[in-house]
Amino acid sequence: MRAIKGRSFYKEPWYNSYRCMRSRCYRPKDPSYKYYGGRGIKVCDEWLNIENFEKWVKEHPYFDGATLDRINVDGDYEPSNCRWATMVEQDNNRRNTLYVEWNGESHTISEWAKITGLNRSTLNNRYWRGDRGDRLFEKVRYERCHA
Repeated sequence: MRAIKGRSFYKEPWYNSYRCMRSRCYRPKDPSYKYYGGRGIKVCDEWLNIENFEKWVKEHPYFDGATLDRINVDGDYEPSNCRWATMVEQDNNRRNTLYVEWNGESHTISEWAKITGLNRSTLNNRYWRGDRGDRLFEKVRYERCHA
């Protein structure tokens, strides 16, 4: 990144997201490069200039704990494909995110856990065991053993 006379961005709360975005896309030694730059994901020309990224941030305010999320996980980092997201939103927007349909609604396992009150691990284990539909969402029954 080129230095901008009289400006430093490293104290900005969003700066680490910017730095990591560029590293994932252009630095082959970055541990995540294979999932980003190695797959052809790049940063748009506009955002290669940090001042342009800063303008986008002013229009899409950063919030504490936000992560830079690509809406289309196969698309590039560009203004129309990015948003600030929570870690839960980020986790639900991955290439390997599993969506389950039940009663005409489609949600991730994590979202279904929140909706039904069932443990996410319980739903995940049931799903991979082959349970679907109503069986996947049955309330857990506890049986007491009498010794």
